[in-house]
Amino acid sequence: MSMLDYQRFDAVPLESDPCPYLVVPGFVSPAAMAAINAAYPPITDAGNFPLETLTYGPVFKAFVDELTGDEMRRHFAAKFAMNLDSYPTQMTIRRLAARDDGHIHNDSITKKITILIYLNSTWDQEGGRLRILHSERDIDDYAVEVEPCGGTLLAFRRNERSYHGFKPCQGERRTLQMYWVDPKRASRGEKAKRSPVAKFVKRLLRPAK
Repeated sequence: MSMLDYQRFDAVPLESDPCPYLVVPGFVSPAAMAAINAAYPPITDAGNFPLETLTYGPVFKAFVDELTGDEMRRHFAAKFAMNLDSYPTQMTIRRLAARDDGHIHNDSITKKITILIYLNSTWDQEGGRLRILHSERDIDDYAVEVEPCGGTLLAFRRNERSYHGFKPCQGERRTLQMYWVDPKRASRGEKAKRSPVAKFVKRLLRPAK
């Protein structure tokens, strides 16, 4: 049985301003959420960590396999009217947020579509709610604000106006980030994995979502 609600995904219209995006509450089923969180990587530091550097349980692996599978790719290709066959995926995982996370930024041009899936059960902080922004200068000028919990999916196609960020928060903020990327980026990523120094520097410089 699928952990993901594709029917719910298909029913949500794609917005266009300031970039193509959609928000799907409950994309991950409630039953799957509990099992996924029980198998979640035991991360003890704030920040985003490449999936391949982490350990996790078999249910979390099944979750990742479904996200990177053909059905997910087909639904996204149809929704964004984009052929994704030539784009590999990359994934990072967050468990903890620090107070200095969330600054306004735009993704690299090598990221074609960004997917964020929020796996906290609830969220009670004012900060930490990701905003798709109308401006790179004003965190309060936003098109949409997304509470990071409940299996909600936020996805957007990168363009020159796809700025995003969130107000400061601290603590557990479970987030899976997946990207369809330019093949050259994926190739560079494979080389970087073999360099501990490069991986450390990249982690320091990586924007937080």
